[in-house]
Amino acid sequence: MAETAAARRRVVMALLFFPRGGSAHVNRYMAENLPAAGWDVTVVAGSLGGPGELSNAATFFRGIDVRPVDYTAAAAAPDPLAADPPFQPSYEERQGAPDRVFARVDDAAYERIVAAWARALADAGAAEADAIHLNHLTPINEAARRHFPHVPRVGHLHGTELLMLDRIDAGNPDGWEHAGEWAERLRRWARECERLLVLSPDAVERVPGLLGVEPERVVWAPNGFDPNGFDRRPKSGPERVEHWRRWLVEDPRGWDPESREPGSVRYREEDLAPFRSGAPVLLYVGRYTAVKRVPLTIRAHARALERTGVRAPLVILGGYPGEWEGEHPLETIRATGAREVFLAGWRGHDELPDGLNASDVVVLASVQEQFGQVLVEGMACGLPCIAANAHGPATIVDAGETGWLVEPDDEESLAAAMAEAIAQPERRRAMGERAYRAAWERYSWPALARRVARVYDEICDDRRAPYRRGPS
Repeated sequence: MAETAAARRRVVMALLFFPRGGSAHVNRYMAENLPAAGWDVTVVAGSLGGPGELSNAATFFRGIDVRPVDYTAAAAAPDPLAADPPFQPSYEERQGAPDRVFARVDDAAYERIVAAWARALADAGAAEADAIHLNHLTPINEAARRHFPHVPRVGHLHGTELLMLDRIDAGNPDGWEHAGEWAERLRRWARECERLLVLSPDAVERVPGLLGVEPERVVWAPNGFDPNGFDRRPKSGPERVEHWRRWLVEDPRGWDPESREPGSVRYREEDLAPFRSGAPVLLYVGRYTAVKRVPLTIRAHARALERTGVRAPLVILGGYPGEWEGEHPLETIRATGAREVFLAGWRGHDELPDGLNASDVVVLASVQEQFGQVLVEGMACGLPCIAANAHGPATIVDAGETGWLVEPDDEESLAAAMAEAIAQPERRRAMGERAYRAAWERYSWPALARRVARVYDEICDDRRAPYRRGPS
């Protein structure tokens, strides 16, 4: 029977951060697929830059009912947190970035953020919504609890908030002066959500003790991939070389930390020799944050090439311009003399399937990855994965079947896995075939969105019903 308009419900999905990381992609795919499960969606999200820029919320969430909270003026202000609206804080502390780590944000700035997001939620019609979906644990949670307490709230942990909380609980080594207040806030917000979505079975076990949440309210809700964009369309031979020529020579976006300008790292035609050789291409995708272990990946790759004698290129795709933690990848490349490592820069998520299909293996050495979105997307394109045997990646990659799991922070283990992937093409292709089947069976976004819709239905049908672990 066709669903009537009256039967439809609406959720307001809120995201403090401008589009630059995995949670923005999760929001977009969820918003695109929830209507088929009976839920209309309004997205309220941070935004940076003008139309056409990937960090602009209206551009990133095109085709979706989106209400941007524009940070462009705040990013250039002498005190970004004193602007209106205040600039987003962050869970990480990074050099030169306008976003201050949450644990250094004082009460006055906190109250300004809460007030700004209360207005944004009101303008998006949160008072009339059937549910509010709060991505991360941020001051948006406080705005929702104060101003829309009658609307059921679903929290969604994407992992970075847990990393900050872990550092606070370990003894506040950075001298964050407001760490205690923020730790208490994060835990209170988590406790007050009627359901808390987490990305892995590991998080299902860990989050109740870390945040003080009843285990039955924690729901495993893995991320997925868009089957309309991610699929096997492998590029080989001249087509593959032409792809990397476009990304590395004709449209360079890699950036030097001294200039922080996209395109400041440039390649020449002769630099493409490793791609023309037919050697397998290893691909890292993500930000330049410390937990991602990009320098470790570069050093392990150099050891793998020494071991195999094959000039297999490693492409580093990502790194939001001007933003990094610790050692910048270009510094590692210069220190190691690595000639087969290429910085392809920040690209739109719609471009990622092309990059994956011009590669042979996805590498993610991140030691505290709560999920591992790019692993699933790479598998959906038929690529095996090399990942650290911890947290989310350990639940995605089947060791020896769909890829390699290595010891966290073990350069030798990572180098050995890379060497095997380079030197054993038949095994690599067999793993890729199994990875493809596993991704399509487990992680397609339409099916995952239906599971989340059932969580919304549960909390709306009867807020007093006994809690359940999640959708069947």
